[in-house]
This record gives sequence, C-alpha cells and structure tokens, in this order.
Amino acid sequence: MAQKGVQLDRETFTCSICLDLLKDPVTIPCGHSYCMNCIKSFWDEEEEKKGIHSCPQCRKTFTPRPVLEKNTILAVLVEELKKTGLQAAPADHCYAGPEDVACDVCTGRKLKATKSCLSCPASYCEKHLQPHYDAAPLKKHKLVAPSKKLQENICSRHDEVMKIFCRTDQQSICYLCTMDEHQGHETVPAAAERTEKQKELKVRQLNIQQRIQDREKDVKLLQQEVEAINGSADKAVEDSEKMLTELIRLIQKRSSDVKQQVRSQQETEVSRVKELQEKLEQEIAELKRKDGELEQLSHTEDHNQFLHNYPSLSALSESTHSSSINIGPLRYFEDVTAAVSQTRDKLQDILREEWTNISLRVTEVDVLLSPSEPKTRAGFLKYSHEITLDPNTANRYLLLSEGNRKVTLMEQQQFYSHHSDRFTGCYQVLSRESLTGRCYWEVEWRGGGVCVAVAYKNISRAGSFNECFFGNNDNSWALRCDTNSYTFWHNKVQTVLSGPRSSRVGVYLDHRAGILSFYSVSETMTLLHRVQTTFTQPLYAGLWLGFTDGDTAELIKVR
Repeated sequence: MAQKGVQLDRETFTCSICLDLLKDPVTIPCGHSYCMNCIKSFWDEEEEKKGIHSCPQCRKTFTPRPVLEKNTILAVLVEELKKTGLQAAPADHCYAGPEDVACDVCTGRKLKATKSCLSCPASYCEKHLQPHYDAAPLKKHKLVAPSKKLQENICSRHDEVMKIFCRTDQQSICYLCTMDEHQGHETVPAAAERTEKQKELKVRQLNIQQRIQDREKDVKLLQQEVEAINGSADKAVEDSEKMLTELIRLIQKRSSDVKQQVRSQQETEVSRVKELQEKLEQEIAELKRKDGELEQLSHTEDHNQFLHNYPSLSALSESTHSSSINIGPLRYFEDVTAAVSQTRDKLQDILREEWTNISLRVTEVDVLLSPSEPKTRAGFLKYSHEITLDPNTANRYLLLSEGNRKVTLMEQQQFYSHHSDRFTGCYQVLSRESLTGRCYWEVEWRGGGVCVAVAYKNISRAGSFNECFFGNNDNSWALRCDTNSYTFWHNKVQTVLSGPRSSRVGVYLDHRAGILSFYSVSETMTLLHRVQTTFTQPLYAGLWLGFTDGDTAELIKVR
C-alpha cells in the first residue's frame, strides 16, 4: 500500500505534456496543472493554428487566455518529492529505438543520445553528456549531432581518432599513420581539408543555383511561347474562316483543309515546346535535389563524414539541354492569314494554282527555340559589332592606333599611366566594350602570329604566363594563329585545328546560347572551331601579339 501511495504521488506531480516532474507548476482554471513552459508553448501553438486556448486533458476552452501564475504549493511539494529520490520515469519517446542513436553509457534500456563526441568517440544522453559541459578537459571535445558512424572515425590499424587527411592518397588517417605507411605524403588537418573542399562545394552549389535560375527563366519563356503559338493559331483560323466562307461552296473544302493544317502544325509545335519544357522542369527538379544534397553536406559537422560523402555528391551532371532558350518575335501564323486573303481575291485561280502557297505558309511555321548560326558572311554581318581596344588594359609593349582598333607589338615600352586593369605579364589587350547577345567581328593580322580571344573581365592581369595568357585559364577562350597552323586553347587544353590559312579571322558569339565560333575569312568563310558552353559573365574581345616586333592586329570595321 505504501508503494502504491508513492506511485500515486509521482503520477500526481507529473506534467501530462512533457511526462516529467512539474517544473514551475501552474494550475489553470479547470484545475489541471502543467509546467509553465509546457502549457505556454501548447497555447502559443494552439493560438496560432486555431485561435483558442484549451486544457490538453479535459479540452475545456478559456476566453480570454488565462494569466499563468506559479503554484507555489505544488512547487514545494514537487521539490519535496525530488528529495525522496523519486523522479518521473522517462517517457517512451525518450528511449532509443532501432533508428535512433543510443547513449553508450546507459545500462539496461538505453536513452536516446542528444550529442555524439568526435573526440571520445561516443554518444551520450542529456544526463551522461553533462560532464562534457562541467569538466574542463571535456569542454574542448567536439560535440556533434548524434551519429551512428563514429566508428568510421577510428583508424582500424592504430585504433586512434583520424584527425588528419592525406592528400596523396585522398583518405582520412590518424597521426600514427603519418609515421609509417603515409610517411612523406602530403598531409593536412582534416579541418583544413574540409575548408578547401567547402570552398569548392560552394562554387558548385552557386553553379547549380545559377543553372536553376536560367532554366526557370527558360521555362517561363517556353510557356509564353505556347500561349503565343495558340493565340496566333487561333487568330489565323478565325481570320481564315471569315474570308474563306465568303467564297461559299467554292472555298468550303479549302477552308476545312486550312483549319486542319494549322491545327496540325499548332499541335506539332506546341508538342515540341512542351516536350522541352518538361525536360527543363525535370532538370530543375534534379538540380534542386542536388542543391539540397550539397546544402545538407555543407552543414555536416563531422569532417570525415563530409570528406567521405563529398566525392559522390560534388560531381555535377551535364545539362540535358545545352543551349539557352531564345524566343524570337511572337509571330507564327500571320502569313497564313495573308495567303488566305489573296485566295479571296483570286477565287478559282487561287484554288487551282495557288493552293500550294497556303499550305506552304502553314508548314513553314517553326518555333526556333535556339537561333541558328548564320550560314553566309552577309548573315554574320547582320550581327557585326564595332569594337575598340581599351588602353587601360594594353601591355606597355603594345601600341594602339586607328582609333584604338589596331595594336602593334613594339620593341620599346610605351608611356602608359598605371592602371589596375593593365596586363603586365603578357602582351595582351582587351576591348572596351563588353559582349553579350549575338555579336560578330573580324580581326586582320600581319606578322608572325596573333591570338584572337574572348575573356571574362576578371582574368588575371599579372602573375605567371599561365595565369593571364589567353586560353591558359578557365576565364578565356583563344584561337592562336601563325603562318603554319591554328590551335584552340581553353583552360590549358590545346586543340589542333585544320583550315585554310588567312590573314583575317571572323568571330561569332551567341552569349545566351553559349556558342563561340572562329572562322577563316577570305572569299569564303570556313569554320575553324566552335565552342558550346555556358557563359556566366559578359565577355570582352582580346588580342595577343608576341612573336615579332612590328606584328599587328586590327579590329576591322565591317559593313
């Protein structure tokens, strides 16, 4: 009986919300008692969702929200109960289940761990974790979220915590490993390697986020395209029917044919656009999933787990749609209306001789999701861009003339003022104008050779040859021409090219589509090399001269 009374006391002074002994007990108007913080949090959540305040046990509601005052009598009784050594048993949800990390110190039924220590290594519940907060030596230990993979941080050979990363073998090791099988290898603290990889991860994540934004813009453009196709097709059908019905029986059959062809072409074009739209939406979903994985990885507190998972998560798959969407004028079926208008005037002659004209106009409707590259020099010249060279970027051995369109390699340094944009390590110069959209320009060169390039503005201006030379970094793309050969360079990778020798080079850039093409220009234009990539910044035209004093290159005014 005495034991039953003790059990009754313990249950009496237990909060029905947290299932622990009452802390700062309060009694609400219905007579039930709770921890002050428990009932306050319960009412805050209830107020936000339902706008009411009720008792968790009897569900009685109160208006207005009762003011909470500490029940001093209950507080004294709870303190007396604690002195007897009786505590409320932990709730079932406090014990570790199969999917939880269990406390390594608890005996019998283990409680859930609240933290894992990378230094011990072990996991602790709140009670057994307390020494890590109280004892000075333990305060220096690294505490992380509960983890089941602590054993993976232990060197299987030396049974020591692995706090070092071997860059030579790309694996985590302990300090004893550096004295035997990893002796002489390049090693750094795991935290330092994590910092470097974190920077790389951030760059990849930004790239993914940029691609997500680009693809979302493309999806919106495609949606506008669908609406424009539908609207134009509807208008063409409506106008065609109005005119064709005026010809009564003679054009009745042709009216039906026009409608059928327009609808068929409309369905074909809408289907093409929607198919691409679906692919882009799938890519966006995949990129977002990848972004989420990288975001989760970036917050991993365990360095070794970060390094273990990094290689499999950091790789970025190629885009399924390499070129950006570029929508032209939203006009598609208007030519059909014009053709039908002609049939109304020419009556049977149109029906007999010009019917092909109507059919042709319908089938010519074609949504150009990515603009095609011009086929003739006249086509390229429509996108000709007048470019001048920026004196503030010119190396001191380069002389600019002809309105800053011509550059000559000189034996003596030129008297240029100091400027942070000036190339000091290579005989190079950039254009003053930034290049976006669709652009075309031509370079005439004389002498031993020239490098015709495009580059981001943040290309290095000083330092070693490899850092700033066009084509030797990931900030520039360059065609190197000499009297005997053509080579293309990007990020130190060389591609040997073939093509007719010419003193004039044409450059075509479609910045949005990520297309960069180099042509040998003479009586005809011959493609030397085409790049398909994604440009993330505006580009600038670049020229390099470095073979012989007196060599020249000029940005030609083309018409």
